[in-house]
Amino acid sequence: MILYPEHLFTVPGEPQGKGRPRFMRSGHTYTPSKTVAYESLVRACYYKAAEEHNWLPFQVEPLQVYIVAVFSVPKSATKKNRGLMLLDRLKPCKKPDADNIGKVVCDALNGHAYRDDAQITALSIVKKYGPEPMIKVLIAKDNDNLPEYADE
Repeated sequence: MILYPEHLFTVPGEPQGKGRPRFMRSGHTYTPSKTVAYESLVRACYYKAAEEHNWLPFQVEPLQVYIVAVFSVPKSATKKNRGLMLLDRLKPCKKPDADNIGKVVCDALNGHAYRDDAQITALSIVKKYGPEPMIKVLIAKDNDNLPEYADE
């Protein structure tokens, strides 16, 4: 069996964020069904890639997680703006928030790709436009190979 030092997989469709917990009249909380369904999709995409590449879950080592959330270009965008969006010159300043995207992905993989999300010592989330909406997720061992500007 080949052990891959990093796991890279894609979740198709428009990026979604973690929904706020909802409260029942009795005071109990629950996660919205849309969030539960999206977390299941993230896990399914991870397991499909893990099966194809013979990945084993990370155990206790510190991890870096990189997430690229690719949004579809709005139909209302002008030709000029569409081009700028696809060239990554215009960024999506819209919901979901980057932190909610990170939260839904990390929570979905908790106990599956790694033992506990407390192992994540570095998290990077980028929002951009692209021809196909998706989320790309890279999980790697944190060996302190962060960009130089991260220490500033």
